[in-house]
Amino acid sequence: MAAIDLNADLGETVDGRPTADDEAMFAVISSANVACGGHAGDATSMRDAVDRAHRFGVAVGAHPSYPDRANFGRVPVAIAAGPLQAVVEGQLEALAAAGADVRYVKPHGALYHAVTADVQMADAVARAVAAFSARAGRPLPLLGLGGQFARAAASVGLPFVYEAFLDRAYLADGTLVPRTQPGAVLDDPAAAAARAVQLARDGVVEAADGTSIAVTAASLCVHGDSPAAVAMARAVRAALDAEGVEVRAPW
Repeated sequence: MAAIDLNADLGETVDGRPTADDEAMFAVISSANVACGGHAGDATSMRDAVDRAHRFGVAVGAHPSYPDRANFGRVPVAIAAGPLQAVVEGQLEALAAAGADVRYVKPHGALYHAVTADVQMADAVARAVAAFSARAGRPLPLLGLGGQFARAAASVGLPFVYEAFLDRAYLADGTLVPRTQPGAVLDDPAAAAARAVQLARDGVVEAADGTSIAVTAASLCVHGDSPAAVAMARAVRAALDAEGVEVRAPW
């Protein structure tokens, strides 16, 4: 049976208020990227996410970001590699201190895009995860689009897992349409479900200009704070189940 991971960014509380229906999302996903204090989240939300993950049998991943709660981590931050490494390590340790059995690491927002293209940022995050992995006693996979981040993972001996997005528009070069542009965020559950099946079955996704892009992905993402996130996640899970694609975490 074919299998694929379904992940979502969760635990993203801001000033004590959740940005997503975490309870509903945990019920249908297989991996949760849990905010660990950089762009959102706090000790309470991290513990709540760990509890939900245990109840629903969901793998917990760390979702570190630039230290920028004011902009929800979605704006590039000028920070040197050394301080960034320390920031990311601190966020991973915070999630572990909340009781998480951290299985993988996926950067958030602007940092996610930075590590894909920027050598120094990619190396800094990979070194942070490698250091945390050494203390954890196992190499933690990095999750992302590839590029410099995949190279950085290999350079420190960490596995890399490619993902694709179900609720974001793609450019013809395989990168995501910036959130500042119209149509960057998708909110049609049926379209997300069809994309999930196409990615799982054929390894392709249609870009915003109509071109077909080959995409290698072992994990599919639905953002927890996207419009109609719960409806999309449920539609995706139902479509994959109907196609005989097992939804399971690869970690």
